Amino acid sequence: MELTGRDFDKIPPRNLHVPVVEFARLWLAAEELYDREKSWSAFGVVQTCRWLACATVRAADGRTYLADAPVTNRFGLAHEETIEAEAFAAEVLLFRRPVPAWLEERSGWLAAIVVTLGWAWRRSGTPPIDVPAHIPG
Repeated sequence: MELTGRDFDKIPPRNLHVPVVEFARLWLAAEELYDREKSWSAFGVVQTCRWLACATVRAADGRTYLADAPVTNRFGLAHEETIEAEAFAAEVLLFRRPVPAWLEERSGWLAAIVVTLGWAWRRSGTPPIDVPAHIPG
């Protein structure tokens, strides 16, 4: 997904507990990382950032849709209550045993979501990926 200034301007500050500029830098770095490596862990960060930012995503076939919640697949704009519910659902799934087969196939995806929500929403831990110095602030 190619991001523009308009995408960053539309990020709802109430959806974050970190400065919007720090979140925007992380989101841009995550999109660049995902474009390069297409890993499940990079996708987990991207998917979570898109949802928190209430982003509109363009599918490969050209259709656009509102980013949905990464774990619950809840549709609609992210807001305080749904973000907290998503963070809780992600943590519950992280500790579920046995691990569902579909989740085993997505190496790093869930951990990336938990860390991203932990950093951006709960203001705990560190960002889920390193943000290169070349990413503007």
